[in-house]
Amino acid sequence: MIRLQRLTAEHEQALLAFELANRAYFARSVPDRGDAYFAEFADRLRALLADQATGLLHFHLVLDDRGELLGRVNLVDVADGTAELGYRIGEHAAGRGVATAAVEQLCRLAVTDYRLTSLTAVTTHDNPASRAVLARTGFTAEADIDLDGRPGTRYRRRLVSSGRTAG
Repeated sequence: MIRLQRLTAEHEQALLAFELANRAYFARSVPDRGDAYFAEFADRLRALLADQATGLLHFHLVLDDRGELLGRVNLVDVADGTAELGYRIGEHAAGRGVATAAVEQLCRLAVTDYRLTSLTAVTTHDNPASRAVLARTGFTAEADIDLDGRPGTRYRRRLVSSGRTAG
């Protein structure tokens, strides 16, 4: 069982440790964030939390029932009833349904707490796990894209207030 917790400044050290521990794992399927991301992590987190306070984005940690950080799931570019979904699940939690459960929980929050009507997501073609999560959670392929020099796909999921989705 997993739960989502809204990101706060108190999570800084745990989140940084998670990102560092999984850096090589993430870089196998998504573009690496680079050394500057880690060197400037505290400043970047403060800026992101300031944006979160305005409603421009929403960051959540994915925790297990013991409070262990398994991943993160985010909504960015919130505007006009839509946002872009992003998520990262740590290597030790991969393949256990954590991403699917986290995305489903965030889709419910997107409707109930953030009043959104649709979400988009992007992934590279060489990330079959992410593509499978999006398919399992009701996202449909919308367009082929270039993602940092790698072929990818943009997906969309329409949200409705009853919690049901439409393609």
